[in-house]
Amino acid sequence: MRASGIDRALVALACLAGLLGVALSAAAAHIPGADSLKTAAQFLLFHAPAILALIGLGAAGLTRPGLARVAAGLLVLGLILFCGDLAVRTWLLYPLFPMAAPTGGFALMGGWLVGLLCALVPVRT
Repeated sequence: MRASGIDRALVALACLAGLLGVALSAAAAHIPGADSLKTAAQFLLFHAPAILALIGLGAAGLTRPGLARVAAGLLVLGLILFCGDLAVRTWLLYPLFPMAAPTGGFALMGGWLVGLLCALVPVRT
């Protein structure tokens, strides 16, 4: 089965999340009191493999690809908002926008919830 453009974009974004997670981990190690960067790095590194797994499961036909894409997309959106807000607050000392981190957190939870649905909703045969 050939990967769709959306799948390829989500895989690329997952790899970018991993890259940024490593970079923020390194930055946090050199900035005193950078607990927010450590948190952002952990979230990026925890979720990057989950996004890859969701796309892989969908491509392999083990879950509904559409549901897997929605779950992965919500995880990407959540990472952008949550980790972006933490990083901007650390470096620029103001939020990305009001309620960015909580909105990102809800998107991450939504991504995991849709991931749960991927496991429970039977694949069409």
